Amino acid sequence: MPDAIDRYVLARYSKLLHGNFAGMMSGPEGEPFLRELVEDARRIADDELEELLTADWRPRITAAWLIGTDRRTAWRGRIRELFLESGLVFAGQGYCFALARFGTIADAEILVSYLDQYLARPDLRYDQAWALAALHHIDADLRTAYTSRYLRPGGLWESWSAKNNTDLPFHKMYFDMLCSHVQRAAHAADVRH
Repeated sequence: MPDAIDRYVLARYSKLLHGNFAGMMSGPEGEPFLRELVEDARRIADDELEELLTADWRPRITAAWLIGTDRRTAWRGRIRELFLESGLVFAGQGYCFALARFGTIADAEILVSYLDQYLARPDLRYDQAWALAALHHIDADLRTAYTSRYLRPGGLWESWSAKNNTDLPFHKMYFDMLCSHVQRAAHAADVRH
C-alpha cells in the first residue's frame, strides 16, 4: 500500500484537489502532469485502486480521478457507494469527475441521488456544487435535462445555495474545462500509441 500511495498519490492529490492543476495548464508543468495522469490511470491495477479507495481522502480523490481518466466503468458501483456515503471531505470531487467521465444515464442517476439527499441539507456544504456541475456536464453530452429540476425557482439548489455562497455558472464552466483538459490528454495518449 505505501508503494501505491507513494507512486500515485503523494505528488498528485494536491493538484487534483479543487482541480488545482488547471492553474498549471498555461505553464510547462501542465501537459506533463496530465500525460502522467493518463499513463498512471491506464497502468494502475485494480487491487491498487481498491487499496486507495479504502484509505483517507487523499488516496480516494486520486483513485477516483484515475478511474475517471481511464473511464473504468467497472468501478461505478464502488464510486456510488462511497459518494452517497460522503464519509470523507474532498473525495467527492473525484467521484463527481469519474461519474462525469463515464457520462451515462446511470451516472446521472447517481448524481441525482446524491443531490436529492445533500441539497436538502443546506447546513452541509459537501460536494453539491461539484455534483451539479458534473450532472450539467452529462446533460450537455446526452442532451438530457436532469439539472432543470434543481435549478427552477424554489428548487433545491436555490434553497441550498442561499446558505452556501456558490457561483454556479463559474463552477460549471470550470468543471467542463477540467474534463476537457483530461479528454485532450487521453486523446493525445491514444494518438501516441
